[in-house]
Amino acid sequence: MLHEFGGIGLFLLVAVLFGLGSLTAAWLVQPRKPNPIKMDTYECGLETEGKTWIQFRSQYLIYGLLFVAFDVETVFLFPWAVRFGKLGLFAFAEMIVFISILLIGLWYAWKEGVLEWL
Repeated sequence: MLHEFGGIGLFLLVAVLFGLGSLTAAWLVQPRKPNPIKMDTYECGLETEGKTWIQFRSQYLIYGLLFVAFDVETVFLFPWAVRFGKLGLFAFAEMIVFISILLIGLWYAWKEGVLEWL
């Protein structure tokens, strides 16, 4: 059994070592000369005026997440649509289930008022 899963274990070990090695190398070669200009907040090259710690609506993040979810949908729909004639009824049923799950998510977001701007 070890022979069967040894390749997977080796792959995981190499992946972890590669990640840790990359982080260690970046930490070793980073510049360590902080000064007030480097430590200053960068915001379009201008000094901030007034209160800088403001609250913003987290709904903007949800708009972005919904956009990504429906953008990824097109990545799956396009190849399916190109090969639709050769895939058969099973692939059609799978795509109906996929689109149904996305429509349920859209309906839920709409019901919760996520899609209202203000």
